[in-house]
Amino acid sequence: MQELLEFIAKSMVNNPDAVTVSITEKESATVLELHVAEEDMGKVIGKQGRIAKAIRTVMKAAASNENKRVVVDIV
Repeated sequence: MQELLEFIAKSMVNNPDAVTVSITEKESATVLELHVAEEDMGKVIGKQGRIAKAIRTVMKAAASNENKRVVVDIV
């Protein structure tokens, strides 16, 4: 899961070295926190949050194959 999110984010930004993903396990879900450079934040979120929503949808679909629940936070 972490590798997939990292690959998607690094493909979109100008500064791929600044992309990091941290994982936090909670009771009901796995929380993936995506950290990007400040100047790349707009590219990851997109107009009206459409790209962020698409990223979350892809991650939820990938997690459903493993019967897990995933939450993606963009920090």
